[in-house]
Parts: sequence; C-alpha cells; structure tokens
Amino acid sequence: MKLTRQIALLLLSAAITFGSFSTLSLAQDTLPININTATAVELVEAIDGVGEVRAAAIITLRDQLGGFSNLEQLLDVKGIGDATLARIRSIIVLE
Repeated sequence: MKLTRQIALLLLSAAITFGSFSTLSLAQDTLPININTATAVELVEAIDGVGEVRAAAIITLRDQLGGFSNLEQLLDVKGIGDATLARIRSIIVLE
C-alpha cells in the first residue's frame, strides 16, 4: 500500500510539472532574436506562431522599411496583432 501511494504521488508530481509548461513559458525561455538580421528560418524556429508565410512577410516589411526601428512596426504584418506582439515582445530585439 505504501509503495502504491508513493507511485501515485510521483505520477501526480510529474503531471503537475509537465503540465506547467505552456507555449508562452517556453517562448520566454528562448534566446532573443534580432528581427533586423534574422533569416526566415530563424524567425520560424524562434518565434512561436510564426510560420514560413509570416516570416516572409516580416522580412518583406523589414526590407521595405530598411530595418525595424521599433517593435510596433510588426503590427503592420498580417496576423500580428496587439496580443501577439505582447506575447513575443520579450524575445525580440532590434540591433
């Protein structure tokens, strides 16, 4: 009986630990990415919710602007709104 209880507690502990990892928490642990120099592949890999199409749109806008001067310019990319920008702001740098 004691062993069964220990196993149950171990499984519960593991479920709580693994269940606490969200996409947002993983994104916050990601190294910052410079959107003025990143390739499309780097954008896709680093920014949750950015696929090939959105990465290409970011690069197109970057080229049109001659580089981003502030993060709010990302709002001009289709599919990036205030909520998305707030979620990814911590992993993006401008250099």
